[in-house]
Amino acid sequence: MNNKSKHFGIAALQLKLAEADNLELLLERIQKTKLRFPWVKMIVLSELALRGVGVQHARELPSAEEQAFCRSARELGIWLVPGSMYEKCGSAVFNTTPVINPAGEVVGRYRKIYPFLPYEKGVTGGDQFLVFDVPEVGRFGVSICFDMWFPETTRALTWLGAEVIIHPTKTDTIDRQDELAIVHASAVTNQCYVVDVNSAGAQGVGRSIIVGPDGEVVHEAATDEEVIAFEVDLERVRKVRERGIKGLGQILKSFRDTRVQYPQYEPGAVSPAYEELGPLKVPE
Repeated sequence: MNNKSKHFGIAALQLKLAEADNLELLLERIQKTKLRFPWVKMIVLSELALRGVGVQHARELPSAEEQAFCRSARELGIWLVPGSMYEKCGSAVFNTTPVINPAGEVVGRYRKIYPFLPYEKGVTGGDQFLVFDVPEVGRFGVSICFDMWFPETTRALTWLGAEVIIHPTKTDTIDRQDELAIVHASAVTNQCYVVDVNSAGAQGVGRSIIVGPDGEVVHEAATDEEVIAFEVDLERVRKVRERGIKGLGQILKSFRDTRVQYPQYEPGAVSPAYEELGPLKVPE
């Protein structure tokens, strides 16, 4: 018999953020959110919430800022995913999301696999996926912004067991509507929750969205600041994966059982069509 909890409270903070040092503001909003919603067990911030864009902000991890987030998580007794921050590692810079448990320990750091090139200049892509277990609840995965434009990344997380995908985003451009469609499709084709939290103000256009495993929109934010407190129902994920989307398509089982070998994943595979696309550069 499965003795895992069915429900788990999460708050996604869509905050009005400047392209500046936001640490004190973030710590204040985290604390206020926990006080206002004591049933919330995890708080999630947007991509690069700490300082915004710029590899000059990169710090080796653990940094003083990451340790401040750890203290906050420990004092409040919450899981904390503080968006992402630029991580300096040798000569490389990564866009990295730490995952902090209620004891204030970093249980993993996810490096964005697909930096937003050619615009996110000077950032190296990671090459490892991150899933983590919330004891007696379920398995969570982490993805950052542009990663979700590549459906393989989301499928890899659910292949590794993720039932909820935490997806910090920093979008201040006109393609936000397209991202909403991708989030919706990612949730329904992977039979999972997707928690997509964008920034507002100078850093982003808002419109954070949470979508459930049956394709239901739990909440779609407007463009101003919002604290989105909600519960994920992990038993619902398991039931949808067992019975199918709306009692119909059993996507993950079908993917598991297929005999197809995808040509793009063959060792050394080259696509003449893709080679004709030319270099990855800013359009002229």
